[in-house]
Amino acid sequence: MAALNDMDARARAIFKQLVETYLDTGQPVGSRTLSRIPALDLSPATIRNVMSDLAAIGLLDAPHASAGRMPTDLGLRLFVDGLMEVGAPSAEDRRALEDEAGTRGDAAALLDRAASQLSGLTQTATMIVTDKADRPLKHVSFVPLDDTRALMVLVDRAGDVENRILTIPAGLPASALIQAANFLNAQMAGRTLQDAERQVSAEIEAKQGELDSLTTDLVKRGIAELVGRPGIPPQLIIRGQAHLIQGAETDLGRLQKLFIDLERRQGISDLLSAAKAGEGVRIFIGAENPLFSLSGSSVIASPYRDSDRNIIGVIGVVGPTRLNYGRVIPLVDYTAEVVSRMMR
Repeated sequence: MAALNDMDARARAIFKQLVETYLDTGQPVGSRTLSRIPALDLSPATIRNVMSDLAAIGLLDAPHASAGRMPTDLGLRLFVDGLMEVGAPSAEDRRALEDEAGTRGDAAALLDRAASQLSGLTQTATMIVTDKADRPLKHVSFVPLDDTRALMVLVDRAGDVENRILTIPAGLPASALIQAANFLNAQMAGRTLQDAERQVSAEIEAKQGELDSLTTDLVKRGIAELVGRPGIPPQLIIRGQAHLIQGAETDLGRLQKLFIDLERRQGISDLLSAAKAGEGVRIFIGAENPLFSLSGSSVIASPYRDSDRNIIGVIGVVGPTRLNYGRVIPLVDYTAEVVSRMMR
């Protein structure tokens, strides 16, 4: 793989100017265009030779013989990792994000507003992925439905509510439902589902004889329903798809496949896991992420957290590979920071 230290200062300067020009215009860049940049002060022939060398090591490509050059996915990765200058969001952009996301409301409304605002500022499609299994719980209650069924109501710390139907022994007294809910709340509050399962199982073992058999059975049924059910698909919010269409100069068929894959949640869990693996912003360019490779898109994503600094979701933008990375990266990062703050 090509590295910056394999390039001399002249090649580095030409490569940087070419990528910046391409990201600004979206068009292949020719040697004559670069020769007009005073900072380079090089002839078209010299620039042409360097561009040819950069193409030979996989950093540049040409859409056709008579066109200029454009960076490959590998070239964009090298530029983003080593040459790009990233600033902070402007005061105006920060204020827009804070004013929009800062309106009080439930978690779903907050995420929707944040996604819409980020999409407008970046002119990209925005997506927010939330893994409900990772959200700390706030409250559990049981509501009897009939003689053999009860509704288990889960409220997480973000305020989202999820209902599960449990099968219960016929004739189970209401006091057992209340006792089971009290026991679960004492052990589960503030914990994720996985942590809660371990805690509840340990407490049941430690307090054998303190819980009657009916309550113990109900608690075990509730935990089994929570963790035994096949994985809950991540919640996905997408806003600003029209920006992708506007930016798709060619091959709308590939873009349509991206939309279909997004709606089917294909690859979303992998994206969530990949973004969680890093502490800050993660950047996936073109084929680096299978979900976006076919559409020639890039994604910039950053995790957001709850009050205990647990990662509970990911916010990101999807756009063409010729994104204005220097502006979009800090906006995504700041939006994740605002959402984290509002989730506390």
